[in-house]
Amino acid sequence: MSLPREVLTWQSFGESVDDLARQVVDDGFEPDVILSIARGGLALGMGLAYALDVKNLSTVNVEFYTGVDERLEVPMMLPPVPSVVDLAGLRVLIADDVADTGLTLRHVQEYCAGHVAEARTAVVYEKSRSVVRPDYSWKATDAWVDFPWSSQAPLVSRARS
Repeated sequence: MSLPREVLTWQSFGESVDDLARQVVDDGFEPDVILSIARGGLALGMGLAYALDVKNLSTVNVEFYTGVDERLEVPMMLPPVPSVVDLAGLRVLIADDVADTGLTLRHVQEYCAGHVAEARTAVVYEKSRSVVRPDYSWKATDAWVDFPWSSQAPLVSRARS
């Protein structure tokens, strides 16, 4: 039996970026840096950076999902990990594609805690089971999401060690 799916198109993704940026502006939050969670949050981080006129972008690569609804026991940051010294005292907007379990967002929030002036989260999709309620989300769903950047099989398969 296949899982119910939500399909995001590139056009809808553009609409989500516009809506999320408007939410941030309307909320009065002015981030100093966008911290994108790779890989899914990279496109959102770029779009928000342009929409919010933020030139300071950083990424953190967190591995958690290994397949459709398959994940590691806990999220883990992969190198290179951004230095908290570089984020110290800044207002950070953490961007990711989906708050599914919320464990990846919580992992990054905990990494930032005590170092940044303020951290808020923005996601395209939020699921009801998420342990983190994002500050900004475009749409709620409990379906598996097919994102335009990951809905097709890779052109090559790389050996994993």
